[in-house]
Amino acid sequence: MEAARSVGPFVVVGGGIAGVTCAEQLAVNFPAEDILLITASPVIKAVTNFKQVSKVLEEFDVEEQPSTVLENRFPNIKVIESAVKQLKSEEHCIFMEDGHRHVYKKLCLCAGAKPKLICEGNPYVLGIRDTDSAQEFQKQLKKAKRIMIVGNGGIALELVYEIQGCEVIWAIKDKAIGNTFFDAGAAEFLTSKLMSEKSEAKIAHRRTIYTIEEMWPVYVELTNGTIYGCDFLVSATGVTPNVHPFLHGNNFDLAEDGGLKVDDQMRTSLPDVYAAGDICTACWQPSPVWQQMRLWTQARQMGWYAAKCMAAASLGHSIDMDFSFELFAHVTKFFNYKVVLLGKYNAQGLGSDHELMLRCTRGQEYVKVVMQNGRMMGAVLIGETDLEETFENLILNQMDLSSYGEDLLDPNIDIEDYFD
Repeated sequence: MEAARSVGPFVVVGGGIAGVTCAEQLAVNFPAEDILLITASPVIKAVTNFKQVSKVLEEFDVEEQPSTVLENRFPNIKVIESAVKQLKSEEHCIFMEDGHRHVYKKLCLCAGAKPKLICEGNPYVLGIRDTDSAQEFQKQLKKAKRIMIVGNGGIALELVYEIQGCEVIWAIKDKAIGNTFFDAGAAEFLTSKLMSEKSEAKIAHRRTIYTIEEMWPVYVELTNGTIYGCDFLVSATGVTPNVHPFLHGNNFDLAEDGGLKVDDQMRTSLPDVYAAGDICTACWQPSPVWQQMRLWTQARQMGWYAAKCMAAASLGHSIDMDFSFELFAHVTKFFNYKVVLLGKYNAQGLGSDHELMLRCTRGQEYVKVVMQNGRMMGAVLIGETDLEETFENLILNQMDLSSYGEDLLDPNIDIEDYFD
């Protein structure tokens, strides 16, 4: 490896959560140095209303802002609005579509991911990957009578619940909804809410279905042999890391999912090139209760931590792995329920050597705990359970809970009192 360069600024590519968080953190660490943030879009995504809910759980909103807002908050951040044409990593130089080039001392690639499209280049197939594209899509819904949603992750769940005034056909390849997040039990809990709220709406639309059956702009054939006509098809089937602009002429190690492999300091396989957020794939030995998922919470954590690593390396310091990678923790809302996911919440990678404990009050709460050898490995909490902090601690400290048995989820026992 060549010696680290000290010429040129820190450069971050990508105006999403990971890139903006990384640039902000670098700006704080090096107030006297210029930080370049390169983004193809005139707006950036900013974290607002940030709340640390517990040790690892965090809540925040994501807001689109003009890049000038960022430059006003951090006078040493310079936003460059242009797409990347090529990276020449051996020269520590990045070439822009607008003809400019920028030499860097350290570079962080945070170019995110693109929605996987069922069919490229078809105007009736829309790719949705986060709430911005979901809002854009709401406008196109106004004239639609029937749409099909394909996919079974968070975005699909959100859309199915939010869409009103048009018929929705939801195509999933799994046996139950929301398989990224839920097992069949949690899915059933949520489905009952969906059906009870949507049943009246369904009846109103049924009459219009057959009148214009042969006039749909797009037809979809499902693997069960059914063919549906609809106004458009929404592809919400996940994302692919957006690595393409950086590969030509550079020998990056890529992971099986197409992401740039990064080590526990967020370094790619090329000197002085780091990556964070959806574009990268964590290739360190993870904590037994953490896994990478391409979610905003992890984009923020990775962007923040990558900046810390870049700063430490440029000052010749070493840095410990950030605590946020000790435990997978995510809080969100589905069907208007608060949903908290902790650790190996779906028993990911535990094989058959685990047991589940459940507590469910229909229409109110659903609590699932994943246990292995008497220790809590993960949990799903739907509704206002107030158990997240207690369970977070129990997963982190790996205490042997065998003696509590089913009492662990007894609603008449205040579990928090046990473990204060």
